[in-house]
Amino acid sequence: MLAFSTATMVAALAVQAVDPLPVAPVPVAPSTVVADEQRVPESPVVPVSPPVVPVAPVAAPQTAPVPAPVAVPQTAPVPAPVPAEPNAQKDIVVVGQTRDPGDPLRGVNAQAFGATQAVDSAVVGPVARVYKRKVPSPIRKGIHNFLYNLREPIVFVNFLLQFKPGKAAETVGRFVINSTVGAAGVIDVAKKRPFRLPRRSNGFANTLGYHGIGNGPFLFLPLVGPTTVRDLIGGTLDRLLLPTAIGSPFTDASYTVPAGVLGALDHRADFDETLKCLHDDVGDPYASSRAFYLHRRQAEIDHLHRRPPAPPPECQAALPATRIPVGAAGATETVPPPGP
Repeated sequence: MLAFSTATMVAALAVQAVDPLPVAPVPVAPSTVVADEQRVPESPVVPVSPPVVPVAPVAAPQTAPVPAPVAVPQTAPVPAPVPAEPNAQKDIVVVGQTRDPGDPLRGVNAQAFGATQAVDSAVVGPVARVYKRKVPSPIRKGIHNFLYNLREPIVFVNFLLQFKPGKAAETVGRFVINSTVGAAGVIDVAKKRPFRLPRRSNGFANTLGYHGIGNGPFLFLPLVGPTTVRDLIGGTLDRLLLPTAIGSPFTDASYTVPAGVLGALDHRADFDETLKCLHDDVGDPYASSRAFYLHRRQAEIDHLHRRPPAPPPECQAALPATRIPVGAAGATETVPPPGP
């Protein structure tokens, strides 16, 4: 058996020498030689592999490091913007662009206007309506004439300051006739035949406006009502003229208090329909009252210059004092609220 193993190994080597190409190894069952009751394994045939040529590794292109993704916090979805109403946006723009430069104290004036109207609605208005309803018309007319007759000296002085001597002379004639024939002015005899001297209003505020002094800021004052800086100064001069020039009784409380109360009631009663028009039938009573007052005052000054007045505001109801027939022979009374 030893000779058989040797011959097998020689044959295998001879085959490898003849065919140098690599041949897939053929598994050969190992021969075992049992000698002395032991198995000896045969040496395995080692296959010859072709030479391996090493390949140079290709360097991968360098790239910038990719930052780690940042987690975005989840938020509630943003609601779509609600388009503003075109009218509201327009109102805001218009209000900002049309602020009246003649009324810089509108906020304060509007508050004073509201407070005054509350008192007027609760007290003054009802009392004035009772006065108008209960007091006979001839008596009310006599009180009205008496109070306005006391203003004729003020009218006379201001016509002189406006270089209108003819109207100043007519005013003196009215005062003399009514103070004598007209029973201290209770009866307006001068406006009737044969005199035909119409009642005209005038005051220091009109004189200032006639000579080119502007209104100044608009004001609404308690116990005074609508006015301007110019009219407030002029009205103060009107009230000081008679007490300063004549003295008693214009400085006595026994005259000034009753005259002031009766004058306010008389004016408020005549003004009742106009106030209803200005306050009840408009969207902004404050703006309507301001426009009406400024228009009336400008119309009085335009009449002094013989200019046609501007168109009136929407509310056509007006005091008799505001009906100014421009171009007529004589104007009707255009007086502010009477005072002492």
